[in-house]
Amino acid sequence: MSLYILINNFLFLFIGTERPNVFNMVEMSAEDFYKHVLWAGGLAYTELTLNSTDVKEFLKKDNKFDLVINEQFFQEALYTLAYKYNAPLALVSTFGNCMRHNVVVRNPLQLATVTSEYLDVREPSSFWGRFRNLYFTAYEYFWWKFWYLKKQEELVKKYLPEIANDVPSFYTLQNNVSLFMSNSHFSFDPATALLPNIVEIGGVHLSKSNASLPADLQKLLDDAKDGVIYISFGSNVKSSEIPLEKKKDFIKVFKRLEKYTILWKWEDDHFEDKPPNLVTRKWFPQKEILVHPNIKLFISHGGLIGMQEAIFNGIPLVGVPVYADQYNNLLIAEQAGFCKILSYHDINENTLYNTVSEILNHNSYMEKAKEVSRRFKDRPMSALDTAMFWIEYVIRNKGAEYMKNPARNMNWFASNMIDVYATILLASIIVIVALVKIIKSLLSFLSLNKIKINTKKKIA
Repeated sequence: MSLYILINNFLFLFIGTERPNVFNMVEMSAEDFYKHVLWAGGLAYTELTLNSTDVKEFLKKDNKFDLVINEQFFQEALYTLAYKYNAPLALVSTFGNCMRHNVVVRNPLQLATVTSEYLDVREPSSFWGRFRNLYFTAYEYFWWKFWYLKKQEELVKKYLPEIANDVPSFYTLQNNVSLFMSNSHFSFDPATALLPNIVEIGGVHLSKSNASLPADLQKLLDDAKDGVIYISFGSNVKSSEIPLEKKKDFIKVFKRLEKYTILWKWEDDHFEDKPPNLVTRKWFPQKEILVHPNIKLFISHGGLIGMQEAIFNGIPLVGVPVYADQYNNLLIAEQAGFCKILSYHDINENTLYNTVSEILNHNSYMEKAKEVSRRFKDRPMSALDTAMFWIEYVIRNKGAEYMKNPARNMNWFASNMIDVYATILLASIIVIVALVKIIKSLLSFLSLNKIKINTKKKIA
C-alpha cells in the first residue's frame, strides 16, 4: 500500500515569528541555532503534522505495516507510529552523522575526528576544536534527553491520547531502532566506525532518472563553450535577500567574467543592472544542470544535498557558509582540494573575483573534484539499492535484533568498562600504597638496626 500525505510547511508562521533574512544567521552560535530554530521548529513542525486533518484521518484507519521509516530530525513523536503498528523502526538522517543517536545506541563517538553535525568548528583537530566538539555534544545530548524529548512526549499525550500511556519512552524507542541510514559516505566524509545497523547511503537522491533539462536551458548550456558558473544558496537561503552592496560586488565580478555564462537562482522578479552573461530564475533544475559538462564552478552555501550533487558530478566549489552543517561540509571539501571557502563577511569584489579565478584558472581543483566523484561512485551497489537492501533485510529478519549493540542495554559505566577500570585503578593504588608502606617500614627497620650497630661499636 502506498499513501502520500503532504504537510504544508508554514514553519516560521507556526512558531510565531516572521521568516528571517537567513543571511543574518551567519553570526548565530550553534547553541542559539538549536534554541531558536531546531528545538522550536522541531516542536512546531511535529505539532503541525500531528494536528493535520489528513494525518488524523490516516491514524484512525486500521493499517498494518512491516516497517516504519522516520526522518531523524527532531520529530521523535512520530516514533510512536512504530509502536502503534507493532513494526520495527528505521531512521533516515538527511544530515549524515547524528551524535545523540550514537550516544543512545552506543556507537563510538570519535569526537577527535567526527564533528557534531550542526556545529561549525574552524579547526576541528585543534585542542579547542576538539574541546568545543565535546562540550557541544554533551550540551545537545542532555538538553535533548531531559527537556526536548519530554516536550515531544507531551505532543503524543495531546494528539494520540489513546496510546500515550502505553508507548515506551522516546529514548527507549530510539535505543531500539533497527536501522539508521546516514546520508554520508566514507569516500568524502570522515571515515567512521559504525555499528552493523548504521548504514551509509550518501547520495541516495542521485539515482539515475529520465529527467532532462528544458529545451531553452539545454541550448543555453550547450552554447556556453567557455563554461558555465552556477550559483544557488539553496531553498532556505534566498539569494534575493543578499544585501545590496554584496549584490553589487557579485555583479561587478560577473562583468569581469564576461566570457562565462552565469546562472543564478534569484527568487525576485526584478534584477537591476544585470550583465548580459547573467541568467536569473526563481528556480533551476539543479541536479540536471550540474550534470552538464560545461559547468565549471558551483558557488554554494554548502548544504549537504547540493554538496553531494557537486561531488557526484565532479564540480569544484566556492563555498559561502551561512549556518548549521554548511561550514563543516565545505571545510571537508576544501581539505580534499576542490573547494575554496569565502566567508560571508569577507565578500567584496576583489575577494570574490580572486577566489573564483583561483578555481577557474587552476585545473587542480577540477581534477580533484573528478577524483572525489570517481571514488564517491565506486561502490558495490548504488546508494538507493543499498538503502533498499537493508530496509528489506530488516523486514525479512523482523527487526534484526542481533544487529544492535548489546551495550545499549547496559548502563554507561558498565558499557564503557568504567567500573572495571576504576577497580583496576583502585587495586593498583592500594598495591602501590602498600608497597610504599612496606618499603618505608623496611628502610626504617634497616636504619634502626644500623643505629644500634653503630651504638654498640661506640660502647665497645
